[in-house]
Amino acid sequence: MTGWDITPSGVASVLSLVGLAADDLSKDIKGYGESTVDAARFVGTISGPYCGDVPIGPVGVAVADFASDTKGSITFMAARTRKTMDGTVKATTEYIGGDVEMAAQAQREAAKAPTPEELAAVGKEPGGKGGKQSG
Repeated sequence: MTGWDITPSGVASVLSLVGLAADDLSKDIKGYGESTVDAARFVGTISGPYCGDVPIGPVGVAVADFASDTKGSITFMAARTRKTMDGTVKATTEYIGGDVEMAAQAQREAAKAPTPEELAAVGKEPGGKGGKQSG
């Protein structure tokens, strides 16, 4: 794969910032839930006098419906953020593992005894022409 230039420290830095934003988002989502419940409960009603629990009026029902309708989108947003972060970590780990494996393979190849072709190539100029041997 050409054109890839991943620096693990750069990925870690970006993931750290995304993690902070995700923490803030989590707090905002919790506040959103609490606020919509309070809004639905305290928005008031157009009914007359009552005893016991405050009846929920049409605005309260609309707020509750809105919260219910948006719950799936908010849950999806949180899950997508987590999945994206986890995927980034996995992809970076695989990339680094590939680099380590390629380096190990190169070291294994370099440690092998020279092949007959490599021995014959010593002292020849590139292109197969003879030349002076160094020594």
